[in-house]
Amino acid sequence: MLGFGGGPWPGAMWPHGDKGYTLWSPFEADTTYFEPSASPFMINFIVDDMDGVLARAAAEGVEPTGRDDSDPNGRFAWLMDPAGLKIELWEPAVAPPEA
Repeated sequence: MLGFGGGPWPGAMWPHGDKGYTLWSPFEADTTYFEPSASPFMINFIVDDMDGVLARAAAEGVEPTGRDDSDPNGRFAWLMDPAGLKIELWEPAVAPPEA
């Protein structure tokens, strides 16, 4: 109906050059991925300096609810906003230099 999705997986991606992409991806109704938020969705932001963003958040008293630096797609961290919405931060993996 909205003109996207319906491919090999139930989502859509819009690339932004070599800076990553915007992703729309529905989750199953019973997912626990958004916890500890009670909201049925979360927001994902691309960041270019995960450590810097997390340091600024910590300076404001906000600590991540989780972090993953081992994903091949890049580094991830999760925060809760003041309204209780889960925020996912993604620093895309650096592409290796071409040979």
